[in-house]
Amino acid sequence: MSWLKTITTAAALNAAMFAPTFAGENLDQIKSAGVIKIGTEGTYAPFTFHDSANKLVGFDVEIGEAVAKKLGVKAEFVEGKWDGLIAGLDSKRYDAVINQVGITEARKQKYAFSEPYIASKAVLIVSEKNTDIKGFADLKGKKSAQSLTSNFGKLATEAGAELVGTDGFDQSIQLVLTGRADATVNDSLSFLDFKKKQANAPVKIVAEKPDADYSGIIVRKGDDDLVASINKALADIKTDGTYKRISDKYFGQDVSK
Repeated sequence: MSWLKTITTAAALNAAMFAPTFAGENLDQIKSAGVIKIGTEGTYAPFTFHDSANKLVGFDVEIGEAVAKKLGVKAEFVEGKWDGLIAGLDSKRYDAVINQVGITEARKQKYAFSEPYIASKAVLIVSEKNTDIKGFADLKGKKSAQSLTSNFGKLATEAGAELVGTDGFDQSIQLVLTGRADATVNDSLSFLDFKKKQANAPVKIVAEKPDADYSGIIVRKGDDDLVASINKALADIKTDGTYKRISDKYFGQDVSK
C-alpha cells in the first residue's frame, strides 16, 4: 500500500469515527441492538461503584438502568477512568455517559446534555454542639476543614476562615467531629450520603449556597432524538416514583432540585 493510500485510508477512518450523527441514527441503532451502552467510572461511591460482591451499583447506575428500561432496551455499562471518560463518546465506545457529569457551558460546546437529573449545593457543616456558626459570614476567624484546591476551600477562604487541609470529605468531617476544625464547607450530596450511613453522627448543616450545580446525561452532539428520548425517560421515572425510590435509597431524600 502506498503512503498516499495509507494516509487517505487513515483520514477516512478518522472522518467516519468523528462524523456527526444523523438525526435519529444513534437512537435507531440503540433500539435495534436492544442495548444502550453507558460510560461510567465504577469507582465513585455512592454514584457508581462496586459492592462487596463486585457488582456495579450506585445512584447513577440505577438511574441509567431505569432510563434504559423506559427506552425499551437494556443498559450495558462500560467502565473507564474519569480523565478519558467523556472522550470515550468521541471514539463511540458508548452512547452516553452517566457519571455525575456537571453541565457546563464549555462541555455544551462539544457535547449534548439531557435535562439535569441531580443537583448539589455547597453547604456549611458544623458539630451539633456548635451554636456560634449559623451562616457563612460566621466562618470569619474560624477553622474550616477543606481540600485546599477545591471550590469549597475557596468559598471558606472568601468567608474569612482559616483552612485546615484535608484529603477530602471524610477527613473533613472527622476533623469537625473531633473538634480540630470548627466547620467544613462541602457538597450536599456527600453529606446526605454520609448521614444515610451514619444517621447518628453529631453534625448538621447550618447554611447552604442558593445556587445549585447540576449534572446531566451526556451524549454526542447531534444525538437530538436520543436526548429527547432520555429526557422523556427521566420525566417518566420522576412521575411514576422510580426516581424518588432510587434517591431515597442512596440519599434519604429527593436530590433532583
